[in-house]
Amino acid sequence: MTDPASIHTTVLLHEVVQWLRPRPGGRYMDGTLGMGGHSRLIMETAGENAELCGLDRDEQALALAAERLGPFGDRAHLFHLPFSRFEEALDELGWEGVDGAVLDLGVSSLQLDEAERGFSFIHDGPLDMRMDPGFGQSAKDLVNTLKHGELARIIRVYGEDPMAGKIASAILRARQQEPITRTLQLAEIVRLAYPPKMRHTARNHPATRTFQGLRIAVNREIGELESYLETVMDRLNPGGRLAIISFHSLEDRVVKHAFRDAAKGCVCPPRQPICTCGGIPKLKVLTKKPLLPEEEEMRANPRSRSAKLRVAERLGADGEQA
Repeated sequence: MTDPASIHTTVLLHEVVQWLRPRPGGRYMDGTLGMGGHSRLIMETAGENAELCGLDRDEQALALAAERLGPFGDRAHLFHLPFSRFEEALDELGWEGVDGAVLDLGVSSLQLDEAERGFSFIHDGPLDMRMDPGFGQSAKDLVNTLKHGELARIIRVYGEDPMAGKIASAILRARQQEPITRTLQLAEIVRLAYPPKMRHTARNHPATRTFQGLRIAVNREIGELESYLETVMDRLNPGGRLAIISFHSLEDRVVKHAFRDAAKGCVCPPRQPICTCGGIPKLKVLTKKPLLPEEEEMRANPRSRSAKLRVAERLGADGEQA
């Protein structure tokens, strides 16, 4: 089997582990296991009797992670589940809570670089983009069935592309001629939707944002994140820490607001002079601003450039630090 370390470089690896402070006997959860980069260092750092609950939607990544985490034997428990369903895994293990949790919301090199997965606009392959190829609609389904308005919304909101309307129009015209089934076929449609001057001066491939938007929509990434954040705080043990790496401004905003609201506790209207809701803060935000990769990491791994890490700590039942 291919060595995972030769395929994927884990982003903000040491920063995540330093903030999580793994310890002997602790229980840790990696909701986006990937090929086990964060998990392996967490377990190595934690030492004796620490346990891991690792989840991923990608069975190929799970197989590689299982090999990488093999030295930890039955202390590493792996599940083929999206991270939004982490409670199923914890309940199966009989864990009430965890001492640390991490999410790395980026797409792995394993997915991006394998043409058959359909994530890449550089290599030709079937237009898929599903992290779990056996579940849900593919990108091919979306680009060939969605109406103009919904397709433009996905490209504009999730892809943050100001050309969304023109790109959606170009896709609709093209699919009237023949179905759009290949990644390079879609990439060329998007490229030609850009004015010639913009094509030549663009820093990135014109299809970059469209592919990002479709990937987020196909995998319901924002909904998954919101669902996770609604429940994970209640499964952190007092003093347990939650570390989340995002690569998209919309994801980072969701994390930022969830942390802020959980740290505030009170949900009374802002103009109400006295709190009547009795809300107690659940979290202490440890990173006032998101942490970014060092220059050396960004040079070595250009895909890390947009990474942002936010960390928070679970407070006790009385809203005080454990």
